[in-house]
Amino acid sequence: MGVNSSVDPNVAAVPWLVIGALKVDHLGDKLTNRDRPTSQVQGISFRAVEGDTWADFERLFEGPGAPKYCWCMVWRAVRPERVNRDSKSRKSYIQQRVESGVPIGIIGYLDGEPIAWCSIAPRHTYRNLGGIEDPQEDPEKVWSLACFYVPRRLRGQGISHRMLSAAVEHARRRGASVVEAYPVDPESPSYRFMGYIGSFRAAGFEEVGRAGTRRHVMRLKLEPLSTGDAE
Repeated sequence: MGVNSSVDPNVAAVPWLVIGALKVDHLGDKLTNRDRPTSQVQGISFRAVEGDTWADFERLFEGPGAPKYCWCMVWRAVRPERVNRDSKSRKSYIQQRVESGVPIGIIGYLDGEPIAWCSIAPRHTYRNLGGIEDPQEDPEKVWSLACFYVPRRLRGQGISHRMLSAAVEHARRRGASVVEAYPVDPESPSYRFMGYIGSFRAAGFEEVGRAGTRRHVMRLKLEPLSTGDAE
């Protein structure tokens, strides 16, 4: 079966996603006021960032207020890449990964336009995020969710919750057995781009440790794919 970069279209149509035997409810009682969307944007779809979607990723990151200063390289840069931290160099580094077929994440689209980003990729493609090491796990099947970006004008409309569902399903379809995340408390002064713990708890993630003083390490174990579901 060929690789299809589109993420399950049902993610955009409903506020929950069935992941194996797990029902993920992003609008449940576990959400805090900070996490709870005030309205719902309809018609969002998701695609992986690959060669044919690089231009969309580029357009999103070069838009007003977008994180083009980092190009989501902060947790990816290896030692030689840490020397050149300017925007142009970081863009080049992330583009090289995409051109080499390295997974980096997914884009959310609204009316055909890229409007949101989630960094979701195999954990070994990042620097040390502070997660846990389980000798009984296949490290190749542990994926990390490290960043969300939604433009300010679209925040508070449930997009990040749908991105979370889509990101988990994307990882599962690519062979992940665990998704690990590093969210913070709502009042945290930093690392808020990694998400808030309430959103992950509502999605079924469980806290398994801490990474530093502000980031919580949270994990979701995934049910294996049914035959024919893999990308």
